[in-house]
Amino acid sequence: MTLRRALRRRLRLLQLAVVAVVFVMLGFLMQWEVGSARPSLEEEEEPPWLRDMVVKRDSVLGMVMGAVNHLMPKMQIRAPDRKQGATGEGRMQQQQQQRTQACPPGHYTAADLRPALERPAQDTLGPGAGGKAFHTDSLNPVEQKEKEQGEEKHCFNLYASDRISLSRDLGPDTRPPECIEQVFSRCPALPTTSVIIVFHNEAWSTLLRTVYSDDLDHYVRRLGLVRVVRQRERKGLITARLLGASVASGDTLTFLDAHCECFHGWLEPLLARIAENYTAVVSPDITTIDLNTFEVMKPSPYGQNHNRGNFDWGLSFGWESLPDHEKRRRKDETYPIKTPTFAGGLFSISREYFYRVGSYDEEMEIWGGENIEMSFGILPCSIVGHVFRNKSPHTFPKGTQVIARNQVRLAEVWMDAYKEIFYRRNQQAGQLAKQGAFGDISRRVELREQLQCKSFTWYLENVYPEVFMPDLNPPRFGSSCLDAGEDNEGGKHLIMYPCHGLGGNQYFEFSSHQDIRHNIQKELCLHGKDGQAKLEDCQYKGGNTLNQMFYLPGSTMCLSARNEPPSLATCDPSDTYQLWTFI
Repeated sequence: MTLRRALRRRLRLLQLAVVAVVFVMLGFLMQWEVGSARPSLEEEEEPPWLRDMVVKRDSVLGMVMGAVNHLMPKMQIRAPDRKQGATGEGRMQQQQQQRTQACPPGHYTAADLRPALERPAQDTLGPGAGGKAFHTDSLNPVEQKEKEQGEEKHCFNLYASDRISLSRDLGPDTRPPECIEQVFSRCPALPTTSVIIVFHNEAWSTLLRTVYSDDLDHYVRRLGLVRVVRQRERKGLITARLLGASVASGDTLTFLDAHCECFHGWLEPLLARIAENYTAVVSPDITTIDLNTFEVMKPSPYGQNHNRGNFDWGLSFGWESLPDHEKRRRKDETYPIKTPTFAGGLFSISREYFYRVGSYDEEMEIWGGENIEMSFGILPCSIVGHVFRNKSPHTFPKGTQVIARNQVRLAEVWMDAYKEIFYRRNQQAGQLAKQGAFGDISRRVELREQLQCKSFTWYLENVYPEVFMPDLNPPRFGSSCLDAGEDNEGGKHLIMYPCHGLGGNQYFEFSSHQDIRHNIQKELCLHGKDGQAKLEDCQYKGGNTLNQMFYLPGSTMCLSARNEPPSLATCDPSDTYQLWTFI
């Protein structure tokens, strides 16, 4: 992970935002410290990959800066403990007022915000230099085998990543002029932040832009900058983040994934927004690092079409274009983007506010569902690149049921009657809810009452009015083994697939509008034309009839599974391929 810019601590005068970093691997915690003298490196036998790196102290620090962007205040490692959520809004407002009263007027200068440690000289011809692509198409058999092994284990091109400098910069600042010229007020002062990076079996070259090291504890002890704290067993991302937050000392918490690289000036806009409003939960604008070439998609100086986070009724996260009213509201790229939910891996939040609103559900296990519990804003002037993998390299110790259990906990606490829409689309979750096999949620329900949270209806009407609304109580529904297929957003043929009973692509319902709908994320209806059956945008004309047969309105054609893909055929009640039932 390369965190690119750093806020420089002004000697006793500015007390500027300085960052404590926490790396958690299943609870591994790596803490970046500043304030004490740097220890000298011990002269002892080193593995080959480390020997060159420790020749000079500044080289080591520069390389680590390829992964960590900021100098961090010293933290005292202690056992995790549960913070009290009710810190009091009045207390936080009072603290913010005190910070405002104590800070000097004016704005931070470029000198105030310059990196505390400059990067080493860049090899402009090196692999991936300046964020450019590093192609690995012409490899010898040994290299090709190494590449394939890395891809199998990590689901990205580890061969390329291992050969890119851990201290690479991302080239010129190509953000829009208003982002580059943006200034940050000294009042209120920028808060400090603790950067928490969770990782599990992560490749070191993406985490630290370095090569393999099995002796992580020894390596970071030699640097004198980082400590490692390990959980005794795998608890997953949610618990690891809670562990990181419990030992963090910054005014704010900044969560990042372990395979990111941060662009120029990424942190200041996040902290400035929280300084203005301590209840703001903010995310950088996430751009793509190509998983094959590690090319970073850079921002355009002319602005770009932004996306915001959403969720579907299967409680899966997705992206969508900004609605017109949000585009009109924003005057330039310095304006935050309001978003109904977020990817969950990259965001900043006031530490006190994090605990005041209940942090993460401590009973959620491993991964999944935690990001839907929070909604927030995206700051386009804060750019962070992220490696998006096509599949996860990780296993789930308790199977995928752990994700469904987390989602049920979320639905039971926050979604009110709308939870039934989710349960109809995820039968595994619906069964867990029916059995009560999702743990005790009384503390989360009590938290919602204490915070006097509004209803899910209010959320849908005021925060996410653009969401499509399925029937709360459709006359009939089920998973019919008719399958939408992968990535079917309309216009594609349907397929037949063995019934898996999990909803998802096999979820269909006969709505009160008398049409056959598949509506997980996008509202689509079954349409027939020229003998073909496809999913298309709903026309709300209705007219479908349902008596074990799906009739095309105004015709004698019915849906048949006799051929692949399913198609229209002359209606024949004796043809079992035309007899459908919801299960």
